[in-house]
Amino acid sequence: MAISAMFQGLVLGASMIIPIGAQNSHILGQGIKRNHHILAATICMVCDVLLIGLGVFGGGQLIASSEWLLLVITWGGISFLLIYGSLSFKTAWLNKYHGFGSQKGIKTKTAVVGTTFAVTLLNPHVYLDTVMILGSVGGQFAGNEKIDFAVGTMLASILWFYSLAAGASKMAPWLAQPKVQKVIDILVGSIMWLVAYSLFNHQF
Repeated sequence: MAISAMFQGLVLGASMIIPIGAQNSHILGQGIKRNHHILAATICMVCDVLLIGLGVFGGGQLIASSEWLLLVITWGGISFLLIYGSLSFKTAWLNKYHGFGSQKGIKTKTAVVGTTFAVTLLNPHVYLDTVMILGSVGGQFAGNEKIDFAVGTMLASILWFYSLAAGASKMAPWLAQPKVQKVIDILVGSIMWLVAYSLFNHQF
């Protein structure tokens, strides 16, 4: 049934997207600062929707068959995640937080857009989750059911990223407290480095 295929897509998509990773950490940070967080969530959502469509409708096989493309994406992702994580640790080490409403650390729209695209497209896990895993499951459906499955997974992405951005923004007065921000930066840095390590470990 179409509803069943869509529901499967929604559940599987949520299980891929909700676990804390590079994208979620970035959206959380932007939401706390109320720094173009809806724009950042929209970019993550649009990229996910396009990649899910690519995977479900056959593009996953193309990426899987290109070793050099996977290698470039992996090393690009490792480098970016290490740098991003280092910046988070540096911020926590300097401990120069200014609380809710401060303009310190606020990025321009261009910087937010660039960082969001980098966090999304230089993270090999995004391709693994959306193109490879969701694509392989979606490939088991045919006709309208395949479309419904894709819609379900895309809906999971839309609901999650907007909810995360809006939720972080709403809780910003509490989350933006210096002590809380320091803990979040340490967690974000740790997540980035752990993801980078897992990519490196998988590569070798």
